[in-house]
Amino acid sequence: MARATRTAATRTAATQTAATQTAATPTAATEPASAAVAGAAVAGAAVAGAAVAGAAVTVVGNPDNRRVALFRDAARAVGAPPPVVLPWRSLLTGAPAPGPGALVRVDSPGEDAEVDRLLRGAARACEPGEIVGTAAWYDGLRAALDRLAAGAASLLNRPDDVAVMCDKRRCHAVLDAAGVPVPAALPPVRGYAELRAAMREAGLARVFVKPAHGSSASGVLALATAGARVSAITSVELAGDRLYNSLRVRRYDREADVAAIVDRLAPDRLHVERWLPKAGLGERTIDLRVVVIAGRPSHAVVRASRTPLTNLHLGNARGDLGAVRAAVGPVGWAAAMETCVRVAACFRRTLQVGVDLMFLAGWRRHAVAEVNAFGDLLPGVLAEGRDTYAAQLLALATGEYERWCRAGEVSCAT
Repeated sequence: MARATRTAATRTAATQTAATQTAATPTAATEPASAAVAGAAVAGAAVAGAAVAGAAVTVVGNPDNRRVALFRDAARAVGAPPPVVLPWRSLLTGAPAPGPGALVRVDSPGEDAEVDRLLRGAARACEPGEIVGTAAWYDGLRAALDRLAAGAASLLNRPDDVAVMCDKRRCHAVLDAAGVPVPAALPPVRGYAELRAAMREAGLARVFVKPAHGSSASGVLALATAGARVSAITSVELAGDRLYNSLRVRRYDREADVAAIVDRLAPDRLHVERWLPKAGLGERTIDLRVVVIAGRPSHAVVRASRTPLTNLHLGNARGDLGAVRAAVGPVGWAAAMETCVRVAACFRRTLQVGVDLMFLAGWRRHAVAEVNAFGDLLPGVLAEGRDTYAAQLLALATGEYERWCRAGEVSCAT
């Protein structure tokens, strides 16, 4: 499985985008992402520090990853003890899971080739950006989450919730059953021929084809058909008998190429859904990543693209949240944020979820494209002076997370 792209510029490009674009949040005015703000503008930092003193969070993550570094910085900013890091490599090679009394945050296992290999149970590591073994990766992740649950620690991401969010088919079904607006999904398909047959049966000429267990647009195709003509927009690079996730979005117009890509992705399971027309600002279509913490939409970033793929690491831009709110209007915005809360309520024992929210052309309707278990990486985006990590620590310290859990008549402890 490839979480990174084929070029090493992925992290650099994403970091530069975060540093140069304006931070936007749904609840507060824009603020610069400076060290002074991160350290001094955290309202209630002294209270939060006192509340969580002595209760260091254990982070299951990759120690050198920026996610872990940002969480460590946030703990320092609110006066909390530095987190204890349990490396994914250690957990996957026999280290004991944290036990009763531990407070555990499960972070992304991505951007580490050896962790990826261990999760897949493979003999060799992927080449940079190679898309392979996503179903095996998912099975390995579920097994690791089961081990964590067996340790009886208090988990800030419920393992069952993470497993659902990392399976696009299951996640779509959960949201649909809860009445959350989502694009219509096709039945499971096992290859390109079945895909085209299912599209004809559903009367759809345009669909998104997504690996069920992918992320960062890896393996995603925006597929359009018109009679005998086929076109797919994707970041997939077809190289011989292998597929790679690339930073360059490209278009395939030869049906043989599109079929080859779909047929190579299909054994690892696909999720296919209707391609809904997104609203746009200027010459770019947009969607949003909204991070919901303890049931409250707290941070958001607008992703603006000239292609159907809006992920920022693909060279897309951060858009103007104020312009989006003006376009949709206060009633429409409130409805969209309420939808994000309903999404989070489907995963009530998980502290945070990242909701990919799209407004449809005309701005009168919205839908949820995906929910991300590890969707809180929004560098430089502050709400009330806090990044997503500081906001989560504050939600723990103030009891906001506990109240959110109890509102659903469940316990926060897994």
